[in-house]
Parts: sequence; C-alpha cells; structure tokens
Amino acid sequence: MSNTNTPTAAFVWQGRVDTEETGPSPRWHQHVQPLGPDARAGVTLMGFAVDEGVRRNGGRPGAAQGPQALRAALASLPVLGEPALFDAGDVACEGDALEAAQARLATRVAEAVARGSLPLVLGGGHEIAWGTFQGIVRGPQAPARLLIVNLDAHFDLRVAARANSGTPFRQMQQWCEAQGLPFNYRVFGISRFANTQALFDRADALGVRYWLDEALQDSAGLQAAQQALAQDLAACDAVYLTVCLDVLPGAQAPGVSAPAALGVPLWLAESLIDQVLASGRTVAADIAELNPALDRDGLTARVAARLAARIARGAKPQRL
Repeated sequence: MSNTNTPTAAFVWQGRVDTEETGPSPRWHQHVQPLGPDARAGVTLMGFAVDEGVRRNGGRPGAAQGPQALRAALASLPVLGEPALFDAGDVACEGDALEAAQARLATRVAEAVARGSLPLVLGGGHEIAWGTFQGIVRGPQAPARLLIVNLDAHFDLRVAARANSGTPFRQMQQWCEAQGLPFNYRVFGISRFANTQALFDRADALGVRYWLDEALQDSAGLQAAQQALAQDLAACDAVYLTVCLDVLPGAQAPGVSAPAALGVPLWLAESLIDQVLASGRTVAADIAELNPALDRDGLTARVAARLAARIARGAKPQRL
C-alpha cells in the first residue's frame, strides 16, 4: 500500500463570481483571507493533508488529498453570515512521520485558539483528532472539563503498537489519566457492525457514552440524544467537536475509507452539530476521512463543505 502523504501546493481560492447580480453575492473564495499576523477572531481553516494513520490502520489511503478537495468544494459556496475566514495552509507528513505532523498541527491549533479564532481543521484521516486535541490542551489555560463530541461510526479507542487513525481517543484517554483529568468522550453513530467486542468493553470501562447509529434514525432518537448532550454541554468548560464523515450513510458520503451501510442521516448529524455550536463553548473542530480518490461525483466533498460552512456560520470562538 503506497504512502500518499505528499506535500500539497498552496490552495488558490477561486470560483464563481456573480458579476451581473444586483444584490450581495459574495462567495467563500472572495471571503477567505490568508492567515496574517493581525488575524483575530473568526475561523481559521487549516488542512491536515495526512493519511499515514489510515495506512497504519489497514484502511484505504487517499485522505491526504482531502483538504484540497474540501476547499475546492467550499470555494463557490455563498457567504451567508460567516465570520472572518482565514486559511493557515496545510500540514503534510514527511514519509511515515505521523507524530511530527500531529505536533505541527497542534501548534497551529494552539495559535488559533490563542488568537480567539476557531480552528477548523480539514482532513485527512481521523488521526487528525490527536493533533487537534493536543493543540487544545497545550498551555496553562487548558480547560479542566473538556467535552469531546465525536460523530463517528467507530470508537477509535484501539490499542496498537504504533498510533494510527484508530487510536486517537485512546491516546486522549491516556493523556487525561496521566494529568488526573476526566475523560469526557461522547460518540454519536457507533455501528455494532464496525467495532469489536473489545472496543465496546473498553468504551464501557472508560465511561464513554455512546449512541448507536440504529438509535439515531428519526426525530425520537434525536430528541433523546439531544437531551443527554444538553446535560454534558452544561457541565463542561469547552467542547472539541470532531466529525468523521464515515458516520454518514454510504450513499451520502461514499468517499471515505469505510463507507457506512446504515449511518446517521445528514439532517440528524447537522442537528447535533448545531446543538454543540449553540452552546458557545466550542474551542476547536475538525472534519475527518474525506478521501477524494473514493468519492463519487464529488458528493462527499460537497457534504463535507456543507458541514464546514455550517460550523463556520455557527462559530462562537472561545478563548481559553
């Protein structure tokens, strides 16, 4: 299996321009600015052009090209209430040096948080999560009660000799344990057909609260999940929101390493995302597992762009 973690050229924001329109018609490519020294507040986009963790986990590589495809899908979206948007470029992986790439991502996330800007990380495999998390908890102002909200078909609590896309939340748990901090991890969309008994047992032993994809198919299931989520949001100091696109039905998100046979419908996933954003406590967010090589008609990229724009529009950056 080849390594696809090759450095990507800087993305050129360009797209449709409505020159004949008479009213406001800006689009993302006209709104996004390069990250500069005076950038404050708003949302800072950054790419994690890496799928070394997917390769290590035996998945299908290609997500390293995800950030560029996601930006391309974002470029011509209309601006409808987005705050200032800054692009901090991509973090790439040299060879198999995944840990170094995650450390570089952590630095960029920490810098954005310090500026009062919401880091929105575009992936990339779900090993992105360990880099984002490290950026949040770095420094003296790290939140004591961080809530981790993951929309995902998988727990990603694996035990492995080398960290990969299946281990990031296990790594977070071990970090929290070493620091004497609680591990507040909530997962929406877990599949009983994509996680072993060992992973369910580990999740239970670690106090992870999770909702199966089967329980998140209608309004009644959503209401029950939102009631529980509301309690968690009220009890935390900050929230890290991470979305793995394989939580969605395969028909809505085919361009991932492991498409879902059932999945959580997009409308329901968006409702949970909206609830997290409305809390005003989101300190960082990322979108993982976009694999353009496996996509169909750019559908998954469009779905990812919809979610990214939704997060940007609902952002209320929290300074730690």
